[in-house]
Amino acid sequence: MTKLALWAVLGLSLVGATAANAQSMTVTSAEIKEGATIANEQVFKGFGCTGDNVSPSLSWSGAPAATKSFAVSIYDPDAPTGSGWWHWVVFNIPAATTSLPKGAGDVKKKGMPKGAIQSRTDFGADGYGGPCPPAGDKPHHYQITVFAVDVDKLPDAKNDMASAALVGFDLHFHTLAKATLTGLYGR
Repeated sequence: MTKLALWAVLGLSLVGATAANAQSMTVTSAEIKEGATIANEQVFKGFGCTGDNVSPSLSWSGAPAATKSFAVSIYDPDAPTGSGWWHWVVFNIPAATTSLPKGAGDVKKKGMPKGAIQSRTDFGADGYGGPCPPAGDKPHHYQITVFAVDVDKLPDAKNDMASAALVGFDLHFHTLAKATLTGLYGR
């Protein structure tokens, strides 16, 4: 076997290993079920929405052994912005953590594990901001993603002022596996 062929086989093996990691990781929530309508408890309070703005509980499993931290995001790709809408961005969650309790997204209550950072959402504040699509829009898809990360702290996103784009940039280079749960909400 030539060196080139050996590298090609090794490369395909690594791609397969990454795909296997992605398939083995799962995320669940007691409040949000895959493809179901999100309850008013999780809906934003403001912008014409009258929800309670309580972040859902999340539990995950199946992360690769090399995981050193986790990140969580909630993203609405259907928002009429041209770039979607970031509802929650959390990173540097310690590797020993496998769940977040309901309400952990309220930065005033300090419900996050030590070291975890909740950064800016597209509402202009850190912490959780629930669904609130424009009135009359078809239901939007809210993608809740948990990322298994290969570093304990993201290298460029340093604090709660980090944008979702900066966190996403770091995650692009440091994600080992991820799992996504999608809930729906319209008004």
